[in-house]
Amino acid sequence: QVQLVESGGGLVQPGGSLRLSCVASGRIPTGYFRGWFRQAPGKEREFVASFNWNTLNTLYRDSVKGRFTISRDTSKNAVYLQMNSLRPDDTAVYYCAAGGQLPNDHARSYAYWGQGTQVTVSE
Repeated sequence: QVQLVESGGGLVQPGGSLRLSCVASGRIPTGYFRGWFRQAPGKEREFVASFNWNTLNTLYRDSVKGRFTISRDTSKNAVYLQMNSLRPDDTAVYYCAAGGQLPNDHARSYAYWGQGTQVTVSE
């Protein structure tokens, strides 16, 4: 049984930074992607970033390129999302996910999901 647990969300002012963590328990199949998605109130869940565990390739949505960085710690089976220069439109519940299908920027490609952590960017 795979479980993903996110942490690190909170309230931050515009221009600030947060680092989200996602720790996995259980065995995630070899070759799975690890991804971050977000969902703002009244909006659909959208892709933020993904990490290919085997190739180390990363993918980002255009609006977070240059501001967000996805990384991993294999010893902890963890994935992180460093978020800098945060903006009010980054406000959402952020979810981490693991999956093995393509395309890896679509929620339907992910089999396992965490419960989410709230990120609020406001004065």
